[in-house]
Amino acid sequence: MRPALRFMSFLLAPLATLMLAACAPAPIYQVPAGAVAATPMQVAQTPENYAHGQVIWGGTVVSVTNFPDHTEIEVLAQPLDGSQRPRLNATPNGRFIALLSGYVEPLNYPRGAPVTISGTLDGSRAGKVGEADYVFPLVKVVQSHRWTADEMAQGHSNIHFGLGVGVGIH
Repeated sequence: MRPALRFMSFLLAPLATLMLAACAPAPIYQVPAGAVAATPMQVAQTPENYAHGQVIWGGTVVSVTNFPDHTEIEVLAQPLDGSQRPRLNATPNGRFIALLSGYVEPLNYPRGAPVTISGTLDGSRAGKVGEADYVFPLVKVVQSHRWTADEMAQGHSNIHFGLGVGVGIH
């Protein structure tokens, strides 16, 4: 490679990386000092070890249940990206129940909607997923955000690189 081309690629590679990173939205919640880094599945195994810890978890809505004084949203947890959006194609890492005070309109949190929850662990509850026994960590919600399709797509490049074989018909 000629020196001029090598120099240009040396300058352009970091610039391209910075431009792509600048497109990604910033995290929506500030991570508190001492926040619990465990997944919902890990917390469910020993909830007493995480009592009253602060979490920022996300995933997709499974169900919404309203009670006279609060609402419970069951969430299938997924890892979060750098913007705290659920990574919908990632392997789920458990389930949890988000506890919100007052009434929450179920249509605002439809089944499958991506959400991010910031809150405090408030114990656990035994329940069922289908016929299987399950322990759900409970999160007393401080803030919640339901992601729109546009927000989920924001900052994700539509440029893809790869190798493959193409077949054409002449």
